[in-house]
Amino acid sequence: MNIDYPFHFDSRGRTAATDDNDHIRDMIEQFLFTNAGERVNRPDFGSGLLQMIFAPNSPELASTLEFTIQAGVQQWLGDVIEVRKLDVTSEEATIRVELQYLVRRTQEIRETTFVRSTAS
Repeated sequence: MNIDYPFHFDSRGRTAATDDNDHIRDMIEQFLFTNAGERVNRPDFGSGLLQMIFAPNSPELASTLEFTIQAGVQQWLGDVIEVRKLDVTSEEATIRVELQYLVRRTQEIRETTFVRSTAS
């Protein structure tokens, strides 16, 4: 059983559970939208992506984010997934991360998109 993220209760009043694929997506989301230093016992966990929402938009910023995210995902989730394709775009106060990855346990290729803006 995997605990669903964000933490909540199901219709029976129990801790909500989720399947393996959703749990993997949840882990990726937690890494992407956690800033370094937020986790007490893992101060280097997180991508710092949210800090970039207000940075000047440029191809260099997107390339830097892609490199940083790919390295972090490999470090923290490399035993669970393999990144196949990663695209980070920034437009005004919105950041979009498109990720294609291989689930190592099932060899299934999955795709997901995460979007955050100052309005989120």
